[in-house]
Amino acid sequence: MVQRKPVYNRIKAVLAEQGKANLWLAETIGKNKATVSKWCTNETQPSLETLFQIAEALNVEVRELIASRKVK
Repeated sequence: MVQRKPVYNRIKAVLAEQGKANLWLAETIGKNKATVSKWCTNETQPSLETLFQIAEALNVEVRELIASRKVK
């Protein structure tokens, strides 16, 4: 049985919804593209301060970038 990595953020999903790439986000907020890639795959998580920068760049509320933990 393959265990799935938990999803903590929705950065990849929001980028896709807006038709934007990881590279665009990296350049916009001044971060390394490898770092942004790790956020998008949930290997690492951005700091709270960086999450606010990402939200501003994407013109969304921070809460839209955080995956819900509620079971539906």
